[in-house]
Amino acid sequence: MPELPDVEGFRQVLESCAKGRVIRRVDVRDAGVLHGVSARRLRDTLEGRRFATPERHGKWLLARTRAGPTLVLHFGMTGLLVCGHPGDAVEAHDRVLFTLSGNRQLRFRDQRKLQGLWLAGDDSEIDRLLRRQGPDALAVERADFEAVLASRRGHLKTALTDQSVLAGLGNLLADEILWRARLRPDHPARDLTQADRRRLYSQMRRTLRSSVTAGCVPPRDSWLTGHRDDPDPSCPRCGTGLRRTRMGGRGTVWCPHCQPDG
Repeated sequence: MPELPDVEGFRQVLESCAKGRVIRRVDVRDAGVLHGVSARRLRDTLEGRRFATPERHGKWLLARTRAGPTLVLHFGMTGLLVCGHPGDAVEAHDRVLFTLSGNRQLRFRDQRKLQGLWLAGDDSEIDRLLRRQGPDALAVERADFEAVLASRRGHLKTALTDQSVLAGLGNLLADEILWRARLRPDHPARDLTQADRRRLYSQMRRTLRSSVTAGCVPPRDSWLTGHRDDPDPSCPRCGTGLRRTRMGGRGTVWCPHCQPDG
């Protein structure tokens, strides 16, 4: 599933491919990815507009147009944003194609179609779409981060992946951050000490910065992410066999030595 670093990568694709370019044509090949807008209205509203500087909040991408509406994208489990040329072969899962000035074409590609595209006429409509989103994990201040965790019931992993608490973290990032902070995923969120919360915030920032640079949560040998799918995974820090469980319906991996019970 695309997480914050992936969507930040899509934002960069959108900016480099489309910023300042005119939308010459919108080709909706599968209206099943559209939410609250028809294919005809999407075409009529966007064609002739020029893309402005895009923004991101959590896992949501805001493709703004100059003095016009905003195309809002969520990539679900399998979504991608691809930059190419109008003459490129169309892939089976290319759902919407935006042909741009300067011989560019932006494509929303998604196999499973679990989320998709919305059209927001103004900032109030964007606010309604994102009303259940917490602060962006890359932008949140430490004091705000500590405050939301201190008041949160339930397990720490569940709190970190709840988009209404913190927007942008998914399964891989949460496991990686907790491993780096030496905190168990099933530790009660509200029982963290202030030192725990500060360490967790610091490791979240470091993990996100590295992941954004890589464009994904990188499966490096020195990262938990690089070993979680091994047949017999062991901790890259201490060599202890990693544990697997399910928490909130998500596969969860941790090290019983580096992340002991409180």
